[in-house]
Amino acid sequence: MGEKYLTLSELNIEGQFLGFVGKQAGKCKHLQLAISGGNIKVKIPKDLRFSLVSSLVPGEQIRIDAISKLNPRSHKLKLQPYQIQAVGFCLLKNPLPQPKAKIMVCQKSGCMKRGGKGLLSDLEKTLCDRGLSDKVTIEHTDCQKRCSSAPNCVLMLGKKQYKKVHPEAIASLLENHLS
Repeated sequence: MGEKYLTLSELNIEGQFLGFVGKQAGKCKHLQLAISGGNIKVKIPKDLRFSLVSSLVPGEQIRIDAISKLNPRSHKLKLQPYQIQAVGFCLLKNPLPQPKAKIMVCQKSGCMKRGGKGLLSDLEKTLCDRGLSDKVTIEHTDCQKRCSSAPNCVLMLGKKQYKKVHPEAIASLLENHLS
């Protein structure tokens, strides 16, 4: 049996168009919209799909005029858009913040005996002097399996690793990475 929906009201939703959602590029059945309460997915009626795919650009401010309907059995709300139009444009903000840089310093006895304590204090002092201490995380690690080159310290900038680097060089690499 078909589900019967009760018409509730007409409504307008305005938000930032994030993109189309669909398995194939030519068959986009839904669009993603950022509103103040979060992101919502709206099913696009067949008669509007072709014109929207060619005209909407991610980042665009759009308004959706729709009718809200309620299924009395399942209590699910359904939006039935009848008009979708662009009302402005604003740039998309980068949703992913840049990950903090990480410095991993070995704290095992071999590295500590060969200058690990001095390396750690020099590193903290250099980062503090250059104002970088809040932009990096210093992590104390177990053995890094490179005891012959102790004291060991690894700088992680995104997916890049820098080994055998002195505190001044670490600070310079961080400044270049963060600028």
